[in-house]
Amino acid sequence: MSTLRKIAISGFFLVAAIGTAAAFELTSPDIKPGATMSNKQVFNGFGCKGDNISPALNWTHAPAGTKSFAIMMHDPDAPTGGAGWWHWIVVNIPATTTGLPAGTNGMGKGLPKGVTQVKTDFGALGYGGPCPPQGDKPHHYNITVYALKTAKLDLPAHATGSLAGYMINGNSLGKATLTGRYGR
Repeated sequence: MSTLRKIAISGFFLVAAIGTAAAFELTSPDIKPGATMSNKQVFNGFGCKGDNISPALNWTHAPAGTKSFAIMMHDPDAPTGGAGWWHWIVVNIPATTTGLPAGTNGMGKGLPKGVTQVKTDFGALGYGGPCPPQGDKPHHYNITVYALKTAKLDLPAHATGSLAGYMINGNSLGKATLTGRYGR
């Protein structure tokens, strides 16, 4: 067999292997893609009366070289003049982690050791569920898990969601998003 033919065949198998590699994926038994989020996840405050329980999250097929994960939950439809609303920010999740159980909101309950949470736009650490203004169209709640090329993000104690997002995106190897909806 000629060298050129061997190279062509090797290239074919390489492209086929890359093409069949599974995509980084985020799923939840609590949130179906594009569906209405349940009252369990809804915020309890600002006129909303939910249980404010963070959803269980599971991710698979992280990119090669992942050293940690971060999670950000954002409502791009919030009437803030374009910035949206940060509902949950978790960083420094160990690379060996493949999900979080429901109810990891609050001061780190259920989170792996070493994980850091960033204040949300509610002004507190931990999960803050959906709570759009009364009468608005249903909002989109994008929960994104990021695979990072660094084991730890060194964020200041009072980091904002925007700073965390900047650092996360600057160190991202890939991301997977799950979107739920909620209106009232």
